[in-house]
Amino acid sequence: MIANTLPPCIVTEKVEESREFYVKHFGAKVTFDCGWYVNMQIGKETSELQFMAPRAPGPPTCNPAGLMYNFSVDDVDAEHVRLTAAGLSPIMPLEDHPWGDRGFAILDPNGVILSIFSPREPAEEFKQYVRD
Repeated sequence: MIANTLPPCIVTEKVEESREFYVKHFGAKVTFDCGWYVNMQIGKETSELQFMAPRAPGPPTCNPAGLMYNFSVDDVDAEHVRLTAAGLSPIMPLEDHPWGDRGFAILDPNGVILSIFSPREPAEEFKQYVRD
């Protein structure tokens, strides 16, 4: 199988808050919204997120503990300035990581960790793990 897209869908009581958060802070384009279910594109056409209110029968509300979305951006320093100026507080500071990125993290309304980073050259000890 070759998937065309692989959008994660969070079942949450916070569909409206999630939609507003991603539209406001990440420029998400809402491509479908029936109130209890929303699909959004963020950046490139294949970058999508979905949020759905619990419905019976259906999956239970998601426990996002340990769930992380990784956002690769061109200029992580500019994104850090922009998002903190908008009032978002990083839960992980902006810093260089030896595995090959510079990044920070914030939380979305559901408690999903949003790791925002720009790629960097990995430190020598991590170069052996890079695959082409």
